[in-house]
Amino acid sequence: MLSPGGASAEWPRPSLAALEAEAIYILREAIAEARTPVLLFSGGKDSTVLAHLACRAFHPSRPPVPLLHIDSTWEFRELLEFRDRFAHRYGFDLRVAHNEAGRAAGINPFDHGDRYTTVMRTDPLKSALDAGRYDIILGGARRDEERSRAKERIVSVRGPQHTWEPRRQRPELWSLFNFRLGMQETARVFPLSNWTELDVLAYALAHDVELAPLYLARPRPVLARDGQLIVVDEPHRMPLRPGEHLEERTVRFRTLGCWPVTAAEESDAETLEAVVAQTLHSRRSERSGRLGDRDAGGSLEQQKRDGYF
Repeated sequence: MLSPGGASAEWPRPSLAALEAEAIYILREAIAEARTPVLLFSGGKDSTVLAHLACRAFHPSRPPVPLLHIDSTWEFRELLEFRDRFAHRYGFDLRVAHNEAGRAAGINPFDHGDRYTTVMRTDPLKSALDAGRYDIILGGARRDEERSRAKERIVSVRGPQHTWEPRRQRPELWSLFNFRLGMQETARVFPLSNWTELDVLAYALAHDVELAPLYLARPRPVLARDGQLIVVDEPHRMPLRPGEHLEERTVRFRTLGCWPVTAAEESDAETLEAVVAQTLHSRRSERSGRLGDRDAGGSLEQQKRDGYF
């Protein structure tokens, strides 16, 4: 049996089959209750497994929900290629949103910090959700990722402007979920809430789910900065400090975001089997490579309240 930290121990984790059954049940219930559902797709491992589960939930029909990707304009090129390939392979209707005004204004992660996340991710997400009139928004967030996400219900009610208030969330006893929405309310629904990082990777391995190649170790151009390894996806956009230079190292990612603010780790895990084995024995936080998480979750909670997650 696997402990939540990845060590071998006696701990009553649900089986992958039980987690799959729960997620498929939530997906079917959510889409049955929705007027206009959508599935948020970042191209990361969680949203990829969630989209795969949506296919299984409604097989042999085509997925009855579109994928929505928010392109911050600082995405890994490999991730965008994977996104398009995945959507085509599984027959999804892929919809992409971005903030052209923010791009034209030069909003970037180096100079604008949390404002960058607001302008290039939160604002276009809210605009896309409003434009599509989506009421049920499916996402791949898991409770074990960080503390602000641990406060989420599986069905997370959002108020006007997609704002989130923890005290307004509904109880979820005996796996009963309330999808009823009032005026100006929507719901973010998280079928993978009870999964762990290891569960997601083990499920992908067991079911042959292709993940973005960034999760596998490859030689990549890296900048060592402040104790972190930044894979420089577009060298012409990376401002170097005096004395800094790029070097090639064999690295992989455990979590994916915008390339300037997502650090990699050195690894020799070139296959998903090796990634699962490394994760099993890891003592580092999955999100230790998210440079924006260094404030211990304060800004992440505010982003959630403003409507991002």
